[in-house]
Amino acid sequence: MKILVLGSAAGGGFPQWNCNCRNCAGVRSGSVRALPRTQSSIAVSTDGRDWVLFNASPDILAQIRANPALQPARALRDTGIAGVVLVDAQIDHTTGLFMLREGAPLPVWCTRLVREDLTVGNPVFNVLGHYCGVDWQPLCVDPPTPFSVPGVPGLRFTPVALPSAPPPFSPRRHEPAAEDNIGVLIEEPASGYRVFYAPGFGAMTAALEPCFAGADCLLLDGTFWTDDEMIRLGISGKTAREIGHLPQSGPDGMIDLLGHYPKPRKILIHINNTNPILDEDSPERARLAQAGIEVAYDGMLIEGGDVPA
Repeated sequence: MKILVLGSAAGGGFPQWNCNCRNCAGVRSGSVRALPRTQSSIAVSTDGRDWVLFNASPDILAQIRANPALQPARALRDTGIAGVVLVDAQIDHTTGLFMLREGAPLPVWCTRLVREDLTVGNPVFNVLGHYCGVDWQPLCVDPPTPFSVPGVPGLRFTPVALPSAPPPFSPRRHEPAAEDNIGVLIEEPASGYRVFYAPGFGAMTAALEPCFAGADCLLLDGTFWTDDEMIRLGISGKTAREIGHLPQSGPDGMIDLLGHYPKPRKILIHINNTNPILDEDSPERARLAQAGIEVAYDGMLIEGGDVPA
């Protein structure tokens, strides 16, 4: 299995266009040792030619240009993207669908409620209907039902509900449901390699326990370092947990949680521009390293599960 990290930042990217926090100002001036990052997305493949795209960020065109494997150039019009899986309806995970409008109808896997939000609250699917169109494939989380993506053989995907709320534009903003946000267990049955991907992870549940314990790699929400990060900076009046993200530090934070799972490789993705772990020389980054936790970066390739001949 090959997992290509196309973008590793949270909404707005890094540096964020209008932000002058220590991280953003520092990476612009060169005073902070950090890598710029585009908005969160991954692509998954077995052969390195045909890929499943997870989330379509506003930076998708730049991400395709930066990763030639997604454009194999086998025909006059071609793409390595066989299908798109959406974990939620958030703007930073769906706006890039507009940039893929020039081809055939887009095969998109998402839950019924995500489709509803992208038809009513933010009518992305309606707009695409005037261009390429959307070939919607429903995801079922009750019970979690595995699916495959035609054109990308050898992989199985299982959606798992995550506690969260729908986007601000959703008509159900204050009526959260199990289908609003999912993690996905990505499996290569031939090798047994398993990755659990959850860029919007905010809290542990009993249903997630086997996903964590049985995974070879965890690719999880790395948005905030502290629960009050945005409050202390005067950017928001809400804590990380209230927004739907488990902070890395503090009691019962991500570091404590991942300490209970010795088996998997642990990687954080969807990192907010204010998070001090972006600074490669920060004590927070060193603490993650001591805990055996990595920080995803754009262009990172995660490989595992060599298939026996």
